[in-house]
Amino acid sequence: MIRRLPIQPVAPLSHIGRTLFCLLVLYTAPLPAQPTGNDDFYQLGPDSLRQEGVPHGEVQGPFTLPSQVFEGTQHTYWVYVPAQYDAEQACSLMIFNDGHAFLSDQGSARATNVIDNLLHRREIPTMIAVFINPGRRPDQPEPTAREWGDRTTNRPEEYNSLDDRYARVIVDELLPELKERFNISDRPEDRGIGGCSSGAIAAFTVAWHRPDQFSKVLSTVGSFTNIRGGHKYPDIIRESPPKPIRVFFQDGRNDNRGQRRGSYDETWDWFLQNVRMVEAMTEKGYDVNYAWSIGKHGLKSGGVILPEMMRWLWRDHPVSTDVNDEVERSFHVPSE
Repeated sequence: MIRRLPIQPVAPLSHIGRTLFCLLVLYTAPLPAQPTGNDDFYQLGPDSLRQEGVPHGEVQGPFTLPSQVFEGTQHTYWVYVPAQYDAEQACSLMIFNDGHAFLSDQGSARATNVIDNLLHRREIPTMIAVFINPGRRPDQPEPTAREWGDRTTNRPEEYNSLDDRYARVIVDELLPELKERFNISDRPEDRGIGGCSSGAIAAFTVAWHRPDQFSKVLSTVGSFTNIRGGHKYPDIIRESPPKPIRVFFQDGRNDNRGQRRGSYDETWDWFLQNVRMVEAMTEKGYDVNYAWSIGKHGLKSGGVILPEMMRWLWRDHPVSTDVNDEVERSFHVPSE
């Protein structure tokens, strides 16, 4: 039996919720009766594309991070430094698992464009963005657009395990390197982590184990399923004291729906398990948001709303009220 979420929103969304609703209507209204096999009907909006007059930063890397947590492996990562970064001012941090997919300028998320556009309009704080790939042995290939590493890297063990090992990679191995080169805030409220599929549950696990380091989680089609016990998270959440983390979940009703060895298994139903996560976190009073679409398993359906997910996660960043503060405009105002 598929559990159904109550009709009312999980948390007060004000204009953000209405915007999400309008976006979902926009992306679903003209669809054919049956969705296409690769979600081609999801098209990126202006916030995900390069815009004239919007400053673009610099992608640094790739860098190699040897791992002591997973001996014999290494992590490749890139750092995006926005044009607004000031080494004299501590900035926020956003980490994306499966970094190659979120970084690609021809991909389904194009996160650097999203950061540029939102930061230019001061809708998010100045942030360093890190795109990190799953660990691999030196003789194994880097993940690609076709193969994210489940068959060729350490991704299944790192991303789907519920223990704290991947959190240790991020907190104990990656963060010290970043802080040597960049002025990154030490406040967990200024740090977020996200991902897609197994990368999403990995992001949640990092914040779950280390809420003292990360308070914001972005989850697209998260694999909260019985790959390595991820379906247990709703019960774990209900049985644990609330933690100071904020999560935005996204999934589609045409995600993998529990067909395993010829029969239905709800622990392998991606959409159901994402709904269960929202239910559990709502019951415990977490700051949680969600967007359900008709998308399949992949980054396309989540990629189109990445700007809204980022706005919501970072909605309480400091805002200047100085009347002399310069206001940038990224559009042309015609003269009268």
